[in-house]
Amino acid sequence: MLARTCAWSEINSGTRNLSGLATIAGLLADAFSVLPGSLSLVDGDEAENVGIDGGVTRLAHGQHLRLTVRPEAPVQMLLTGHMDTVYPAGHAFQSLTWRDANTLNGPGVADMKGGLSVMLEALRVVEDAGTPSLGYEVIINSDEETGSFSSARLIADAARGKHAALTYEPALPDGTLAGARGGTGNFSILVRGCAAHAGRNPEDGRNAIVAASEIALRLHEARSPRLSVNPARVDGGGPNNVVPDLAVLRVNFRPGDAGEIERARRLIADVTAAAATRHDVHVEVHGSFNRPPKPIDHAAARLFALVKDAGLTLDLNVAWRDTGGVCDGNNIAAAGVPVVDTMGVRGGAIHSSDEFLLVDSLTERAALSALTIKRIAEGALL
Repeated sequence: MLARTCAWSEINSGTRNLSGLATIAGLLADAFSVLPGSLSLVDGDEAENVGIDGGVTRLAHGQHLRLTVRPEAPVQMLLTGHMDTVYPAGHAFQSLTWRDANTLNGPGVADMKGGLSVMLEALRVVEDAGTPSLGYEVIINSDEETGSFSSARLIADAARGKHAALTYEPALPDGTLAGARGGTGNFSILVRGCAAHAGRNPEDGRNAIVAASEIALRLHEARSPRLSVNPARVDGGGPNNVVPDLAVLRVNFRPGDAGEIERARRLIADVTAAAATRHDVHVEVHGSFNRPPKPIDHAAARLFALVKDAGLTLDLNVAWRDTGGVCDGNNIAAAGVPVVDTMGVRGGAIHSSDEFLLVDSLTERAALSALTIKRIAEGALL
């Protein structure tokens, strides 16, 4: 597992590095081909991007890996992970470093090439043990770090009819898992005004920056303990003597439940409409709530209890706590499938050049997954 993790982590697979993603996808396909079933690399859906100039373009994505094993079996599971990282091809963080005998620093070692190695090992163990009652699908997408817009439909399709799911995001260094998660939505709000000379005839202009700023303030003022609103960036404007005719406002929302998503949608519609009227500008809203909140319902609680019991058998104290972070586990839960989404390695400092993997967790977490899958295959959740 360590050798695989190192080899995969030495390949840059930032979400926009299509060449690197093609390389790692080929290596993953070769590695996962030791499992039975039908394996393919598939194209995802198109996704859009709003540029700083207000132009809307289509984003290219890497292919996604899909493996289907024994679809006729009575017990069905979904296992997911992602091959992309947050480190683009030109990022300075490209190499592996040993911090000590048990701590490996490197891009993607925890998030989540170590997790993919754990997933593969657990499935190899399960197959070697013989589990004809178990069928499963594996989805390894190439765009998780940017919201899974290309792969969301693929994941939802794979989740259909499954009894349980495991996702291989990293656990915390002490082994704590993520429990309930909030949701997220990312929006680009495009404001088009009218340019004019700032001194000679400013009254003929329609200031897009001012309108976008008002939208940002009104949205921010509506935040609550159950709805985080973060206006993160404004692009646009130009010379000081020109009334700006373009602004692009980027906003992130973190709803705590489905009701807050609906409140946020109404808020966006009302605030943008009011600003358009007040400032005589044109406003377009691009984006969506791409990851719904993930509560711990009864089915999820049973799955967490099963993982905890498997941990006790292995002398591991498995605990979990709620988090504001999001992942593909949100999408799986929204499809009605219970999921534990931090079954990967123990590690930390992800999304930074200090990212690390605790090497002894490779065997530990593979054993935890294998035993969990075995018990699900035996009908523990039926």
